[in-house]
Amino acid sequence: MTSTDASSAAAAAGRARCVIFAYHEMGWACMAELLALGAPIAALYTHRDAAGEEIWWRSCAELAAAHRIPAFTPERIDAAAAAHIRALAPAVIYSFYYRNLIDEAVLRVAPLGAYNMHGSMLPKYRGRAPVNWMLVNGEREAGVTLHHMVARADAGDIVAQRAVEIGDDDTALTLYRKIVPVGAALIREFHPLIAAGIAPRRPQNLAAGGYFGRRRPEDGRIDWNWPARRIFNLVRAVTHPYPGAFCFAGGRKLYIWRATIAHETEVRGTPGAMVGESPGGALEIAAGTGSVLVASVQFEGGAEDRAAAVLAGAESHAPRLE
Repeated sequence: MTSTDASSAAAAAGRARCVIFAYHEMGWACMAELLALGAPIAALYTHRDAAGEEIWWRSCAELAAAHRIPAFTPERIDAAAAAHIRALAPAVIYSFYYRNLIDEAVLRVAPLGAYNMHGSMLPKYRGRAPVNWMLVNGEREAGVTLHHMVARADAGDIVAQRAVEIGDDDTALTLYRKIVPVGAALIREFHPLIAAGIAPRRPQNLAAGGYFGRRRPEDGRIDWNWPARRIFNLVRAVTHPYPGAFCFAGGRKLYIWRATIAHETEVRGTPGAMVGESPGGALEIAAGTGSVLVASVQFEGGAEDRAAAVLAGAESHAPRLE
C-alpha cells in the first residue's frame, strides 16, 4: 500500500458509519479499537449479563455509555430491530463475540460488508466455544480470524487471521487473554482498509475444518479411563471462570479445578484410584494411562480447597473417583 492509499484508508476509517454487535472481552477490545480509530459508531447491540455466569470481562454497554453511543439489548434481532438498523444506514456492520446469529437480511444492509471476529484459525473450530474446544482436544495452536459474515455461521470469506501458541500452562482464561489483543490488532490494521473498500478477502475451504456446538455442563464429566493428558486437557479447558470438570466421589459431585499430569504413559493403578499424595496436598489419581496430580477440588455446595483436605473425610467411603 502506498502512503497515499494509507492516508485515504485512515480518512475512510473516520467516515464509515458502523453498527456493532459486541459482547465479552473481545467485544470490548475491538470496540475500543474502533473508537481509537475515530470510527463513527451509530449503535451497539449487546447482551445483558446472564444470572449465575461468572463475569470477568469488561462491559461493552458501559463503554458505549461513556462515549454516548446508544446501546440495545434485545433478546433477538426481530423485525423492529432490523428496521432500526436499516434506518441507521451503517456502511459497515461488525460482530465481536455477539452470541446470536444475525439474519442475512440485516447483514446485507451495510454496503461495505458485515464482518465477524472469531476465536480460531478458520475454517478450524467454526461454531461455539472454540477456545474451550481447542484445549479439550489438545491443540497446540489457537488464533483469531476476521471474516465476512454470511447466513452460515463462521463460513464467510477471510479478511485476515493471526495464530497464537497454546502452552501446557494455558487454561481457557489465559488463552482467551492471549487472543483478545490479537483480535483488537486485526481491527486496528484492517478497519481502515474495510472502510476504504480495499480489504483483502479469500474464500474458506470448509472441508479443511470442522464445526463445534455449544458446550454443555455435562460435557465436563471426567472419565478416569481416559489417558492422563485427555483428563488434564478437559480440566484446564473448563476451569474457572467456566463451569468446571467433575466426577463423583462416594456419590457426591466433585469439581476438579486444577490438575497437572503426573505420569503420562505408565499404568499407575485402577483408573480413579488414589495412588499417592504430594507434600502440598495434591492427590495423584490413576488414569487409564498415566496419572493426574489433582491439586484443587470442591464438592458441590462445599468450599474449594486442596484435594487432600477436601477428600480426607471422604476417602474411606470413596476409595476411587468415578
